Amino acid sequence: MFLDRRREMDVLRRRHESPRAECLVLYGRRRVGKSELADRFVEETGGIRLLAREQSEKLQLEAFSGELAAFFEDEVLEAQPFTSWDAFFAYVARKAENRRLVLCLDEFPYLVSANRSLPSILQDHWDRRLSRGRLFLILCGSSIGMMEGLLGAKSPLYGRRTGQIRLRPLPFSGVLEWTGGDLEKAVEVQAVFGSTPACLLEHDPRRGILQNIRNAFLREDALLFRDVEFLLRQELRELRNHFSILSAIARGRTRLSEIVNDTGLDRGVVTRYLAILSDLHLVEREVPVTERKPDRSRKGLYRLSDDYFRFWFRFVHPSIQRVERGRVDEIVEGRIGPALSGFIGPVFERVVREAVESLGEAGTLPFRPERIGRWWDRREEIDVVALGEGGGRILFGEVKWSRGVDASRLLRALHRKTSGVARGRGPVDEHFLLVARSFKRKAPGAMCLGLRDLKGALER
Repeated sequence: MFLDRRREMDVLRRRHESPRAECLVLYGRRRVGKSELADRFVEETGGIRLLAREQSEKLQLEAFSGELAAFFEDEVLEAQPFTSWDAFFAYVARKAENRRLVLCLDEFPYLVSANRSLPSILQDHWDRRLSRGRLFLILCGSSIGMMEGLLGAKSPLYGRRTGQIRLRPLPFSGVLEWTGGDLEKAVEVQAVFGSTPACLLEHDPRRGILQNIRNAFLREDALLFRDVEFLLRQELRELRNHFSILSAIARGRTRLSEIVNDTGLDRGVVTRYLAILSDLHLVEREVPVTERKPDRSRKGLYRLSDDYFRFWFRFVHPSIQRVERGRVDEIVEGRIGPALSGFIGPVFERVVREAVESLGEAGTLPFRPERIGRWWDRREEIDVVALGEGGGRILFGEVKWSRGVDASRLLRALHRKTSGVARGRGPVDEHFLLVARSFKRKAPGAMCLGLRDLKGALER
């Protein structure tokens, strides 16, 4: 499956057209689609991808020798494989001296674990020869910590790399494409499976969401049953405290004080672990969109960055023993089914905020928003707040993952909430947005969007 990677492919193509040598770092979580992206680009440009393995340096060099010998039809290399990385890079430099050669070293961290000096060796060859040729080198890896370490000032490759791409899960438009344009189904799939390509492949479009949850998550032989645990073991040394914090956030303990109380860990310990999880792009800190200095705001809330992780920690992780005992009906009917609609709600709100951005760019809104997000205080929360330039215009929005909504009643509730939002010193031009799966009646004085209207905005 290759969905919605047009932006990344455009970046690679544009760099491929340049006359200079390129050293690009491509990284992201496992199963996010890095190898597929590299394969598409390599196939398009006539290059080669070399996949590293967890094996000795000698065996790895022999394997790469065989693949390059076949690629270049080089009988000498086939008979006399590389015995060092110096020989490998010298060979690549010769081949890329007068031709554009795309070479992807996939799972680069495996190579570094076998020889810690490899980045320094590459630095030396890049400075002396590789940078003067036409090599297009892609260093690809799944270890977020290590790959981002290659980007840092202390890395031997600092100043040598010419660019980087952190491959994120697909945008919602990719999930919408996966579901054949069915917006309601796409929101459900996003909330449960997230938007990582490998997870989406576990979704069966012929079945409803609860049956998909049974088949993909609640069977001992299912890929997604314990996959999150395996993924995190590759990034984190000690899982217990990390799991406690991730589980607390997934259950709605989003303030720092709530996480501390729920886990029983010291505040300093929680803060330190949250920093690690944030560096790995597993947790995000969000502040009200009206905050003028977000980094200094004390109103921050934490959320899991990936909806798939959020679903797994909320419903699957606490139910592992029940699944192993065959008590799946109890999990689905007693826990997941009754809570699923409320669980999907925040995902639908994010989709709406994305649609508001599209509507603003298309000129459909009364103004073009400069910032879009949520707002909250200790008592109230507003799902969508869009601010115009200078704060003179503002859009308030309420979102319901429900059918047959009474828009007038919803608008009155929204008006009450907005009284707590600081408007600034001058007059403010206010507008109101209501979004639901469907309305039983609409309300004058507000833009009312159902699923069909929302889909049109997302497909612009």
